[in-house]
Amino acid sequence: MSNKPIIGITMGDPASIGPEIAIKALLDEKIYAICRPLLVGDAGVFNQTINKLGLKAQINTVSEVQSARFKFGEPDVLDLQNVNLAQLAFGEISAMAGNASFEAVKKVIDLALAGEIDATVTGPINKKSINEAGHHFAGHTEIYAHYTGTRKYAMLLVEENMKVIHVSTHVSLRQACDLVKKDRILEVVDLLHLGMQQLGETNLKIGIAGLNPHAGDSGLFGTEDDEEILPAVQEALRRGYDVEGPVPADTMFAKAATGYYGGVVAMYHDQGHIPFKLSGFKWNAQKKQMDSVKGVNITMGLPIIRTSVDHGTAFEIAGKGVASPDAMVLAIESAVQLARHKVLQAAPVSE
Repeated sequence: MSNKPIIGITMGDPASIGPEIAIKALLDEKIYAICRPLLVGDAGVFNQTINKLGLKAQINTVSEVQSARFKFGEPDVLDLQNVNLAQLAFGEISAMAGNASFEAVKKVIDLALAGEIDATVTGPINKKSINEAGHHFAGHTEIYAHYTGTRKYAMLLVEENMKVIHVSTHVSLRQACDLVKKDRILEVVDLLHLGMQQLGETNLKIGIAGLNPHAGDSGLFGTEDDEEILPAVQEALRRGYDVEGPVPADTMFAKAATGYYGGVVAMYHDQGHIPFKLSGFKWNAQKKQMDSVKGVNITMGLPIIRTSVDHGTAFEIAGKGVASPDAMVLAIESAVQLARHKVLQAAPVSE
């Protein structure tokens, strides 16, 4: 029996690049060298993708994890049979596509909670399609938190040169300011430190961003930095963490890009996402598409492992065969690393 972790990989939105990047990732032999990958979604969508793009793969359709063969070139698909191909159009929002992508996410959560798979990796979903299908969530993170009963969680973005965790994510900028609180910042520092250790990061120095310009400049541009962030930094230091802050965000990310920090805390979604994507995403102005998309999204704080590509559905190139699987490969590799760390933690200590 193989000791490689079983990784459940969702197809994402069937009208997106999700099925394409999932299949392409599994055509990389190194994936089968490190894990047992299992695609979860509609087998018809995956077959359509293979045929349309001329990919060298043959689907093995299964109805349960135990039936998977995990053979390179013959990716296993746990078939949910929830897409009508005659009604599916690439690049279009629909309740059918939203429901199919949601059901794939829900399925891998259930499998992970039941211990049938060791980690989950999610393809890109369209939030509007999911909501049109009646599933009212802001995104993957919130779906996972809801169905695992998790209250304290955070989004951690990872790429070669940067690790960024967020105090808040899918809320308005106005709401995000109200969520900058000492206790929440300390929660996020705990989760970041844990994530850095699980990912094998040796530099455990953490930068904590200020909220306001110049980190408030002694209260001239807002009081949150002095009243909430600084006390959190002081408490984190007392707890033994190597932290620095509040650091003006523009300065902090310049330092983070050099490796000065092993990880950083952003106060809200775009404060963390913009510099992260500048580092990991490469835009081709002539082709009007991304040439390279490297970044992994990890939900910290869950009782199960969840990683994801850190890009969207890319409806504009769906079905064209030009989508890069790089981020999906990285997401699978990260899931494997986290799964192995979890096994090591659970292993009994020999006397």
